[in-house]
Amino acid sequence: MILIADGGSTKTTWCLVDAQGTRAFFNTEGYNPEFISTAGIMASLRQNLPAALVTGDVAEVHYYGASVVSATQVATVADAMGAVFGQARVSVGHDLLAAARALLGRVPGFAAILGTGTNSCIYDGARITHNVDSLGYFLGDEGSGAFIGKRLLRDYLRGLLPADLAEAFRAAYGLDRDEILDRLYNQPFPNRFVASFAKFASDHGDTSYCRALIAEVFEAFFQNIITKYPDYQSQTFNCVGSVAYHFRDALAQAAATHGMAVGKIIRSPIDDLVSYHLATAR
Repeated sequence: MILIADGGSTKTTWCLVDAQGTRAFFNTEGYNPEFISTAGIMASLRQNLPAALVTGDVAEVHYYGASVVSATQVATVADAMGAVFGQARVSVGHDLLAAARALLGRVPGFAAILGTGTNSCIYDGARITHNVDSLGYFLGDEGSGAFIGKRLLRDYLRGLLPADLAEAFRAAYGLDRDEILDRLYNQPFPNRFVASFAKFASDHGDTSYCRALIAEVFEAFFQNIITKYPDYQSQTFNCVGSVAYHFRDALAQAAATHGMAVGKIIRSPIDDLVSYHLATAR
């Protein structure tokens, strides 16, 4: 059996492929090695893997994850996978490579992620050749769920939301200033926390405030990241992620404004990523 994983900061989507090519999907939490240790990943997997999955029967694990870049980050994840799936050959890569393989296969082009965080690249059909650093949710991540959430929280706490939206926000979340700041500065996974508020912008996407917010967020994404790629207008814009999918019309408008034709926008890369690996195995 082959196990393939697309790991974001918030959620990991897994696909188990048996000898007959049957696909079985399940989810666990995200395993961003900036925020979780090898022991933490192991504990989560042992608690959340499907009871019917016999880990010793897994021959290959292909894991792609957020922030799996440096040798130390790769080792954090690979050591956990190796311990849990003791008989498997384990490969660990960046979720940006997963996005490129899912969106483009073996064809060169541009690929991006807009989910909890932001990332993007130029891909030559086999590897990533150029990446404009998103700088993470502290300094950048323009266009991401975290970027949207930070803007919403800032305006809510400063009293800048329209009155009806502010009331809807209070009703939806019931959080006061101290609770919000505690979650941001004292609790684990603050990136997931701020990104969770992107749903509010989607749920209220018919309001002028949220339409303007999303337009500004994607304008920042293009101005600060996409336009920094040489000759970017010659590329087709391809993107994966929950934010890209739910706000795809506004994203397509931003791409058109900056002279990029839109190619493929998908919510999750897992189906196409599995197809990529099965084709490689043949």
